[in-house]
Amino acid sequence: MGVTERKVREKAALRQEILAAARELFAKHGYESVSMRKIAERIEYSPTTIYLHFRDKGELLNEICTETFQLLSKKLAKVVASEGDPVDLLRRGLRVYVDFGLSHPNHYRTTFMTPHQHPPHTVSLDQKINFGTGGQAFQYLLDAVGRVMATGPTRQTDVMATSQALWMTIHGVTSLLITKELEFPWSDKNLLIDIAIAGAVKGLLR
Repeated sequence: MGVTERKVREKAALRQEILAAARELFAKHGYESVSMRKIAERIEYSPTTIYLHFRDKGELLNEICTETFQLLSKKLAKVVASEGDPVDLLRRGLRVYVDFGLSHPNHYRTTFMTPHQHPPHTVSLDQKINFGTGGQAFQYLLDAVGRVMATGPTRQTDVMATSQALWMTIHGVTSLLITKELEFPWSDKNLLIDIAIAGAVKGLLR
């Protein structure tokens, strides 16, 4: 390995180390309570080093969100590429979403459970949505709901509103299972997820 290649790899590795530390601290303490200095202390580097990789804390957060949506979209793409009953594929996609959040709690907390500004989004007449890196992930849900509605009469007819309502429901399930901070006799995790998804999808069907 040449000197240049080694430096490139070291720079990429440090960048990932910074992102990992920021994800953990944002998820644990909240975005507003974490400073660039705290992130630097976590990885035992000077704040100046972090500023060589990221302009400010906002850029760090945006990078984490981008990474989250890329990972999630990659998993959802596998469901979209599958063949089968549209209703079953919708259920599978929703389950993938929940499982992703539980497998990547710091990614999920930081992206979906941390108050921060999002870039403005636009929706075209054909229901194609564009709001940053999250657009592709949400588009998978829009497409899945659209296919269900195209197969026959459904209880709902507004693809956008229905997709958003499904997302709200599944986000609630995911965030509660991630935190589980309430002293409550929770039932089996998989049973809760299955019941929640079945109920949400049933509300779409006649």
